[in-house]
Amino acid sequence: MKKRKLGNSDLFVYPIAFGGNVFGWTADEKKSFEILDGFTDAGFNFIDTADVYSAWVPGNTGGESETIVGNWMSQRNNRDKIILATKVGAPMGPDKKGLSKKYIFQAVEDSLRRLKTDYIDLYQSHYDDPDTPIQETLEAYHQLIKEGKVRWIGASNLTPERLTESLEIAKKFNLPKYQTLQPEYNLYQREGYEKNFEQIVQDNDLGTINYYALASGFLTGKYRSVEDLNKSQRGGAVKNYLNERGFKILKALDDVSEQYSADQASIALAWLIARPSITAPIASVTSLDQLEDLKKAATLKLNVEDIAILDEASAWE
Repeated sequence: MKKRKLGNSDLFVYPIAFGGNVFGWTADEKKSFEILDGFTDAGFNFIDTADVYSAWVPGNTGGESETIVGNWMSQRNNRDKIILATKVGAPMGPDKKGLSKKYIFQAVEDSLRRLKTDYIDLYQSHYDDPDTPIQETLEAYHQLIKEGKVRWIGASNLTPERLTESLEIAKKFNLPKYQTLQPEYNLYQREGYEKNFEQIVQDNDLGTINYYALASGFLTGKYRSVEDLNKSQRGGAVKNYLNERGFKILKALDDVSEQYSADQASIALAWLIARPSITAPIASVTSLDQLEDLKKAATLKLNVEDIAILDEASAWE
């Protein structure tokens, strides 16, 4: 595996990020430790989480994922070997949301405490906050970088217009610039990113760390009928992919995976890694067996013909 630079930062990551949304949800602390050990033992170093993970689980309040990651780094004493990304802005309670300076200062302290660290490598705006001026948000990040609590910043779920405006304001007022973008992007969901964001990413040297890289598991090939949706707690999200286009993509994945003696998940991730504007797709697993797909994807080099087969099967125009 070769490391890749995140935007114009000094952060170098291996080509897959682990998505921490499963911690405290489909993986308890013991299982999470096992998976994180396996992930880093395989040579990976990039973990992405968020303060709000996993508040959607009954009985959770948010912060569970950060707490697990923090406990793991503390017990393994490996903070200096990890590139750690988390996010701020998603609703955590009635007065705990958004990107105001006051809230960011409060939220970062909560994240640092849960993560058991004194700095965050990549701090990301999780969702846009139209009620807070962009300049105020970037000024808050500037202060945190000055204090050494944050190294670099990134954005997720911003519109193309707001992302562009943020980059322009950063330049105009000499404030920190977003170095990364975290959009939804995979073999099935291509149009939104390719049509609206990819040019912005390339023009501004941003690093893309896309989520739903396996389309909630659909691109693993294990969901091929409505009956299959019961195989996982996350299966419900796959229903929209069970259509003619989805089956065409699965057929292409089946064909290409045979050529490389690899699972469909590895091929779907390798296709993303091969795209010039993608730095590191975000993927999650809930077992050590599934980690093999990530390891294979990171070292797989698809040839031009096979990339073309996948491009054609998943074409959106």
